[in-house]
Amino acid sequence: MTQDELKALVGRAALDQVPDGAIVGVGTGSTVDHFIDALATRRDRIAGAVSSSERSSERLRRHGIRVLQTAEVQSLPLYVDGADEIDGQGCMIKGGGAALTREKIVADLAERFVCIADQSKRVQTLGAFALPVEVIAMATDRIVRRFAALGGRAMLRAGVLTDNGHPLLDVHGLHISDPLAMETEINQWPGVVTVGLFARHRASLCLLGTAQGVQRITFSE
Repeated sequence: MTQDELKALVGRAALDQVPDGAIVGVGTGSTVDHFIDALATRRDRIAGAVSSSERSSERLRRHGIRVLQTAEVQSLPLYVDGADEIDGQGCMIKGGGAALTREKIVADLAERFVCIADQSKRVQTLGAFALPVEVIAMATDRIVRRFAALGGRAMLRAGVLTDNGHPLLDVHGLHISDPLAMETEINQWPGVVTVGLFARHRASLCLLGTAQGVQRITFSE
């Protein structure tokens, strides 16, 4: 199976996690696009969706799915999103699609995070994929130097601003053995809006697309 076919496989599999009548948290990216397309086949059985990006909101609306704002909900039963990397504890690197801050906001509303990914995203240790960090523009140079002190090489993602209007850094060369500790530290740096480490908001379930089918990986609380 091609990578895109694996993404479509897990996108459809995630429908089984969506309870009837629910408002669903929906992430961003190519794998989530397949989930949104699958969700459209059951749009009459859900109350709507809360989206983490303008891209996903547009796709949801095209399918006739009602998009709600975060202010309209107090909690969500689940949040479905992809990952750029996911480790054996359900910690993830996210932000390849530049939506990391809104993804964390929606994930924080959800009781469960269901990660949908193809098998290439499963890793032993996070860091081979460059770590995205949304920053305030005036702090960029200072944050680049702080990553250099950790052994990372932070580079501005050229021509990209987030939906919040901020630049992104992609940090190469990190070996992230303790994702929660690193997430906690980086989030304290002045000028960091969000780091694309999802350790506090880690997955409770991963639906992993493999050549043998969908592998369910459940992570302990």
